[in-house]
Amino acid sequence: MAGHSKWANIKHRKGTADARRGKMFTKLSKEIIVAARLGGGDPAANPRLRIAIQNAKAINIPKDNIERAIKKGTGADVENYQEVTYEANFGPVGIFIEATTDNPTRTVANIRACLNKLGGTLGTNGSLSFVFSRKGVFNFTLPVGLNRDDLELELIDVGAEEVDADGDQVTVITPFEDYGAMQKKLEEMGIEITEAALQRIPGVLVPLDDEAFAKATKLIDMLEDDDDIQKVYHNIDATEAQMETI
Repeated sequence: MAGHSKWANIKHRKGTADARRGKMFTKLSKEIIVAARLGGGDPAANPRLRIAIQNAKAINIPKDNIERAIKKGTGADVENYQEVTYEANFGPVGIFIEATTDNPTRTVANIRACLNKLGGTLGTNGSLSFVFSRKGVFNFTLPVGLNRDDLELELIDVGAEEVDADGDQVTVITPFEDYGAMQKKLEEMGIEITEAALQRIPGVLVPLDDEAFAKATKLIDMLEDDDDIQKVYHNIDATEAQMETI
């Protein structure tokens, strides 16, 4: 569980930096379009869309942009987006890439260019199946008056593997199959989820020296800057000093 906590903290800090960039608007708009296309434009009946809208609101995407993305997803002229994944390596580090694209040929070419520039290699699908586990990750603010220990016991009953608190900010990690049940439970408890997603959590973290860490984070930044790429996961065991350099 310690690895989960450290990974979640690293992802939170990296995500906060990403939210300062306008590219997050594009990425979350794509997620809303795909969610609406697959499950309809009513958030009440479409859990994936409901979470996508919550995540968009968390980084202050305007309401008009959200509504426009929903209309694109439910309209006749919706973009033909595909959800694809790629697995790569940078030395001992595994890098799992999730993309939403209307042109997979372009996307994989861009990924190869990034990897070639910094010394990474593209692997075959399934090559990192032993490194990452797909988990549900929920972030929210602990409501006033709600005891954290009582909350943890209630959430364990619906599948929480870990409940990690930093002040009043709470991260809950669940198995893939309990994602929907946890989302429903939090909503029933009146807890406003600030961010939620199915994410890929590494089971084993890999340390890097400072030079390799700098190259690896540069590679990750390059990948994340591609509009087709939604999320990039890694299993780097970063030190606090290295995290301060990001």
